[in-house]
Amino acid sequence: MWITDTWKDYEVLDTGDGEKLERWGDYLLIRPDPQVIWHAPRKDREWKHPNGHYHRSSKGGGSWEFFDLPEQWDIRYDLAIGKTLTFRLKPFQFKHTGLFPEQAANWDWCGKRIADAAQSGRQIKILNLFAYTGGATLAAAAAGAHVTHVDASKGMVTWARENAAASGLAEAPIRWLVDDCVKFVERELRRGNHYDGIIMDPPSYGRGPKGELWKLEDNIHDLIRLCAGLLSEDALFYLINSYTTGLSPAVLTYMLSTELKARGGRVESSDIGLPVTKTGLVLPCGSTGRWETTS
Repeated sequence: MWITDTWKDYEVLDTGDGEKLERWGDYLLIRPDPQVIWHAPRKDREWKHPNGHYHRSSKGGGSWEFFDLPEQWDIRYDLAIGKTLTFRLKPFQFKHTGLFPEQAANWDWCGKRIADAAQSGRQIKILNLFAYTGGATLAAAAAGAHVTHVDASKGMVTWARENAAASGLAEAPIRWLVDDCVKFVERELRRGNHYDGIIMDPPSYGRGPKGELWKLEDNIHDLIRLCAGLLSEDALFYLINSYTTGLSPAVLTYMLSTELKARGGRVESSDIGLPVTKTGLVLPCGSTGRWETTS
């Protein structure tokens, strides 16, 4: 498992009975997590005095209950390449805060490869699809890449730009695009454009700006095949992340290997996770597949 264990402003304090207790900077949140199927005493005072608690509804969905929590606050992450990113957090629907902390393991992996390649003076172009609030985009830009950031949600792209400004990257070479990711990739292929690295974190289900339906199991292999055609001759990497139950690391490895075998290189896939302070165990948080050149 690839473990994200270098955060200073975030930690999973404890888990139990379908929920996780987290510290986001100075604030404590309790949120549901479907992986947490075990019981726990939950005797620590932090469980009893959170700043926010997202309650699941038996009818589906849920709602936040807030206790002395600001509408917005910042946390920071120190990248392995020596740069610091700042993220604006805003708890909103579906239990989210605007950030998936476990993804820092992928930010560091991509950032190091970009920074190493950029040392030679090479201009690195990165495509980030389903880019959400921009964690991977900012990590790539901080490492020296020109980044194309694509997400179907205008609100998420606006939020990502706020994170860029907070991180001192407002003037970085980032293209911010509100678009359907599949249609964008198809247009880029017709234009003959290429990228040195591709990052994607597709949802299980979703719709594009014009109602385009996305279902991961039905669409993901076709998208991987399309994106493989966008890689430059001397591409650095291809990374795909998934939170979809059933899309195991072995499946990610198979799809990447199938579409990229002609390029050689190396494919590795694994679960990603966050350490739990109280127990010392690691909470699984999805799967990641990585292809990288070995030349």
